[in-house]
Amino acid sequence: MTNLSVNLNRVALLRNSRNIDIPSVTNAAKIAVEAGVHGITVHPRPDERHIKPRDVYELAQMLTVEFNIEGNPFHGNFMDMVCEIKPTQCTLVPDAPDAFTSNSGWNLAENRHQLVPVIEKLKSFDIRISLFMDADSNQIPLAKEVGADRIELYTEPYATAFRMGEVETVFQKYIQAAKIAQDNDLGVNAGHDLNLQNLEKFCSIPNILEVSIGHALIAEALEMGLHNTVKAYLKILSSTSINKVI
Repeated sequence: MTNLSVNLNRVALLRNSRNIDIPSVTNAAKIAVEAGVHGITVHPRPDERHIKPRDVYELAQMLTVEFNIEGNPFHGNFMDMVCEIKPTQCTLVPDAPDAFTSNSGWNLAENRHQLVPVIEKLKSFDIRISLFMDADSNQIPLAKEVGADRIELYTEPYATAFRMGEVETVFQKYIQAAKIAQDNDLGVNAGHDLNLQNLEKFCSIPNILEVSIGHALIAEALEMGLHNTVKAYLKILSSTSINKVI
């Protein structure tokens, strides 16, 4: 089945609105792990608007599942932190420091030379590298050339099309993008705006290895509870096969 990694940024964002340290990011991680999640994701940003460095270090010490740290390697102390913690996976994302949220994948034709030494350094610590990518078949083969192990498909366009009832044309682009990645010996992850309504269809794409879900999952947890919400996602993913044929 496709693995589920829960992004805890929104838990931290709510906590940061007050100064009494609730809700707890580490407690949320414990609940998710107890519910059966395969991984935990955080995306620390230089302005510390949600996940703070102390969260990253505390999670690194207590997690018994895969740890995925996302971020832009060219901003702040991101590289130093990742090299010290040595997470299972580092997902490199080209977001600007003031970006509201991640909103595009890497332009590897422009950034490949800057990324090569970054990826080499991270891989020297045995960290799996994933690059955040648009469903652009012309760019995806370059991810292998710069040394990445996986790509994470940026799925907001899919989620938007699904919400508007116009998903099929966009969905075909993701099928093609995933196949091109796999043909180039790249693993395929996915994330951004996936939810309980649109996840099953997306994961009918063969061999999606991992989905990283935060905003929708935490919003749904306000109604369902975090443990039950994680279970609901896992139930959907358990019905999908990573070898499913479209």
